[in-house]
Amino acid sequence: MSQNEPMTPRGYDELLREFKFLKDVEKPKVNREKQRAAELGDRSENAEYHAAKEKLRHIDKRLFYLNSMIQKAQIIDPAVLNHTRVHFGSTIRIVQSDTEEEFSYTICGTLESEPQNGLISVHSPLARALLGKEEGDEFTLTLPQGKKTYEILSLGYSDIFTLKKDHRSESDFAFH
Repeated sequence: MSQNEPMTPRGYDELLREFKFLKDVEKPKVNREKQRAAELGDRSENAEYHAAKEKLRHIDKRLFYLNSMIQKAQIIDPAVLNHTRVHFGSTIRIVQSDTEEEFSYTICGTLESEPQNGLISVHSPLARALLGKEEGDEFTLTLPQGKKTYEILSLGYSDIFTLKKDHRSESDFAFH
């Protein structure tokens, strides 16, 4: 059974836009390039032909992936949700107990995530540790350097498409 992939309405629209562009514009263009290259003669030594075939393979793989994400899409508008507990779309400010260092993250869909900008996938270990928690709750993550304890300072909603690009990266929590 396939797992649902939560995403915002805007994220879903962008997914459809990329799928349509690849299917209706890019793939036909590369098919024409392949056809022109094939007309040049011997395909065994035709670099343009092989390059076009490889491009088509990449486009088809991406279309397959995007189609599966479209099929699994669970569109959630976080703007209408109550953010008293951490869930999809919540923006959370946390502090590491030992260092008093603060971090800010927003939980979003897999295709919308940009860890370098504080947008983390709902499937990430950090997001999973945060889900269901409330302001003031503490949680512990096991990292390669050992266990780290954090406290949730605040949570609410921020539109992920307008967030500033000054967030700490989720890679601070990654397993290097």
